Amino acid sequence: MSDLELAAALGAWVMFVTLVLTRLTYKPLSRLGHMRAVYFNRKIIHMLAGGVVAVLVPAFSSWVVPTLSALAIAVFLYVPHRAGRLFWWFQDPGNMYEVSFAVMWGLVVALSWGVLGDWRLGVVPALFMAVGDSATGIVRNLLFKRRTKHWVGNVAMAAVSVPIGWYYLGLPGALAGLLASAVERFEFPPVDDNVLVPLSSFLFLAVTGIFYPL
Repeated sequence: MSDLELAAALGAWVMFVTLVLTRLTYKPLSRLGHMRAVYFNRKIIHMLAGGVVAVLVPAFSSWVVPTLSALAIAVFLYVPHRAGRLFWWFQDPGNMYEVSFAVMWGLVVALSWGVLGDWRLGVVPALFMAVGDSATGIVRNLLFKRRTKHWVGNVAMAAVSVPIGWYYLGLPGALAGLLASAVERFEFPPVDDNVLVPLSSFLFLAVTGIFYPL
C-alpha cells in the first residue's frame, strides 16, 4: 500500500470518527450536559483518530504524507470556527484546541522523522497528547463534571503515558511520560496542553538522545 493509499484509508477513518461516530455518541453523552458531551467526544476523537493514526505512522515510508494530512485536518477543523458553523458535537466556540492538536501532531512527526530521523521521537509525544491527555480529561470530567485541572488527572495521565514511553523508548520514554503528565497541568491561553505536552516531551527526548542512545 502506498503512502497516499494509506493516508486515504486513515483519513476515511478519521472522518468517520469525527463526523459519524461522535455525532452518535453525543446523544447519550448529552444527558450529562452539552459541554461535558463535547469534552468527552473530543477525547474519543483524540484516542481513536489521533492515537490510532499515531501508532500507524511507522507504516508510512516517510514523514511527508502523515504531516501534510495532519495539517489538512487542522485546516478542516479551523474553517468551521471562521465560518461560524461549528461541528457542535465536539467543537467549543470558546477555543480551537482541536486545531492545535492536529498542528502539533503533524509538527512533532515532521521534526522527529524529517529532521532527527527517528519517528519514535514524534510518535511518543503524539501518543502522550492523544491517549495520555485523554485519560486525564476523562477522569477529571467524571470526578468534577467539568473541564478543570486537578492532580488526580495528572496521575491518571502518568499511568497511561509512562508505559507508552517505556514501550517505545525505555527509561527516557518513561521519563518523558512523567514530564508530559506534569506539564499537562499548565496552560497559557491560547497556548494549551495540546501544545505544551507534545512540545515539552519532544524536546526532552531530542536532547536526551544527544547524550543517551534511544
